Amino acid sequence: MGDPQTRSGGIHHTAEILDFVNDLHAPHDPVLLEAFNAPGLHEMPAIQVGPADGKLMHLLLRIAGAARVVEIGTLAGYSTIWLARALPADGHLWSLEASSKHRAVAVENLRRAGLENRVTVLEGRAMSLLPKLEAEGPFDAVFIDADKAGYPDYGRWASKNLKKGGLLLADNAFFFGGLLAQTSEAEAMRAFHREAAAHFDTVCITNPDGLLLGVKR
Repeated sequence: MGDPQTRSGGIHHTAEILDFVNDLHAPHDPVLLEAFNAPGLHEMPAIQVGPADGKLMHLLLRIAGAARVVEIGTLAGYSTIWLARALPADGHLWSLEASSKHRAVAVENLRRAGLENRVTVLEGRAMSLLPKLEAEGPFDAVFIDADKAGYPDYGRWASKNLKKGGLLLADNAFFFGGLLAQTSEAEAMRAFHREAAAHFDTVCITNPDGLLLGVKR
């Protein structure tokens, strides 16, 4: 996975080490494996989170006792399965996906996972759908993994609709290595970081492209 060797915090990680720890600590069962491989089989972008990130979010939701969760960006449902499996029996996950094709693939993967009654996958633009979800809140966690220019709007919505102590999770926080670039999208991501830090206790986990974690004050 990724470059043959990457460096983080002065510690070298080889692809073989990453494969070993992922296989041991975040193994794929057949359902997860099928969802992880689905983008390549359905001509979708393979931009889902990695196994360690999926397992990390799963554990964070369990630690927080999260029961009502919103995911912005479903893709093939890989992260959705990790999140939904962390919920209690009476919990629910609302996942938002702009593409009808991606939604159809995700719904089938969730059906195979036996999670169709615990997850609602809504189709449409996130900022059109999110106001309709507000009556279901306040929420325990929001995970953002969608169009990067929209992150500031999604973060503001999360700030207003998460309960105190609720979790904000956002993938690609390093913006594919371009966070400090002088572009409008990079500036949008920097604005998201600044606003998140203003309303949440935050840290940016240094996975390959950054996973922002915030706890609402």
